[in-house]
Amino acid sequence: MTSVLVVHDQTLQRLGLRMLLAAEPDITVVGESADPLDAARLSAELQPDVVVMGSRVSDADGIDAIRSITRPALPGERRPRVLVLTPTSSETHSYAALRAGAGGFLLQDATPEELAAAVRVVATGDAVITPGLTRALIDAVRQQPVRRLTREVELHALTERERDILTAVASGWSNAEIGERLSIAPTTVKSHVSHILAKIGARARVQAVVFAYESGLVQPAAA
Repeated sequence: MTSVLVVHDQTLQRLGLRMLLAAEPDITVVGESADPLDAARLSAELQPDVVVMGSRVSDADGIDAIRSITRPALPGERRPRVLVLTPTSSETHSYAALRAGAGGFLLQDATPEELAAAVRVVATGDAVITPGLTRALIDAVRQQPVRRLTREVELHALTERERDILTAVASGWSNAEIGERLSIAPTTVKSHVSHILAKIGARARVQAVVFAYESGLVQPAAA
């Protein structure tokens, strides 16, 4: 079972999310909150697999909550993944949430099937970025002050195999797809991804995608 904490400041939206997710046979909703900062406390208490966060993610409290929820785990502690529901394809809000540690982004008008699928994917450690946000996020990365030299130094710390896997991650491949294409077991891919995240100081897979672009390892395709 994948455990979920639902966070939304609108009562009907929160209730709807809870009902949709609870209807899935492999998902259980362990709590809900209207306040992002209270959600950070609940997350530490309930330790869900995924926190589904909507609405106020664009304000300072929402960003602080994501940062608190996804902070590095203490010994014996399990940190949830954060799936952000965003009402628009605003690259500014999405980029800030990504920097704070969000592991996936889904537009708020997604179907129930898309929501459930995204929760499952994020729970495994894979990234979810709704197609409407992919270009916006890449453009946001390109518009940020470049830390290219620092990123290049961090990139050199990766082995050749780790660079290959990071390139595949940035291309949107799942662990199973990477394993098949590189002829290695998915569990080995997962281990490599964990090492990559540790080396580059990323807390979520989607942050590794941004690193791949910032370091120059992957170049954005022409619009």
